[in-house]
Amino acid sequence: MKLKLGIPKGSLENATIDLFRRAGFNITTSSRSYFPAIDDPEIECMMIRAQEMARYIEDGVLDAGLTGRDWIEESEAHVQIVTDLIYAKQSFGKVRWVLAVPEASVFQRVKNLEGKIIATELVATTKRYLAANGVKAKVEFSWGATEVKPPVLADAIVEVTETGSSLRANKLRIVETVLESNTQLIANVDSWRDDWKRRKIEDIRMLLEGAINALGKVGLMLNVRKDCLAAVLAILPALKNPTISNLSDEGWVAVHTILEEITVRNIIPRLKEAGGQGIVEYPLNKIVL
Repeated sequence: MKLKLGIPKGSLENATIDLFRRAGFNITTSSRSYFPAIDDPEIECMMIRAQEMARYIEDGVLDAGLTGRDWIEESEAHVQIVTDLIYAKQSFGKVRWVLAVPEASVFQRVKNLEGKIIATELVATTKRYLAANGVKAKVEFSWGATEVKPPVLADAIVEVTETGSSLRANKLRIVETVLESNTQLIANVDSWRDDWKRRKIEDIRMLLEGAINALGKVGLMLNVRKDCLAAVLAILPALKNPTISNLSDEGWVAVHTILEEITVRNIIPRLKEAGGQGIVEYPLNKIVL
């Protein structure tokens, strides 16, 4: 038996493959094939656009896959949400679909767009958003380059953004947030009921979550005399409590901890001053909580 797993093709592709690598799976893609190789004989991968992923999983073409919450809501697909995986194309955070207008526009909120034209790829969600705000406007599907359409081809757009830099570069101003989204691991409802497939999906979930938990963190270990231990522990932030192990020399202990990588450059000199010796920093692939 094999688990049919969908990998999002497009903007999430590289970030997803890198996340799987951190989780312990090596996925090899080819520009000529939509069926990447994976070093797990129990998994069969297929590249699918994130916009279509939920529909194919709902229909049972795939057992599970990764896509954005935005596209699940857009398609209104009936799927099992397994877990949230907070990563995106450029960063390990959420993205926003925003209502944006030209910087010089008089529009200040969604209610100002009554009777206007809005261009977006997220048509159904935008229509629901307008209806919730009591606004009637024409929503047109955008095939791409949505940022260049106002003010000539549309009065406003609904577009996805991580940092807002593309909108600013095109002289657009954010009016409101329509939807906040993040990547989700989802499964076909019948596949989720199958004991073998569910266990495989849950194994993947645990490893992917562990890889995300480890992002931006490193391990640190050092030796310290017992009479300096209190001073060292006062410096160390930790995921939980540092692990302290006795060494063969009864006057010394080894300290192991996990901390944010960005803090290491400030902490290591202080540890040395407090009596730490043999300080080693090492990378982490997974932290399974």
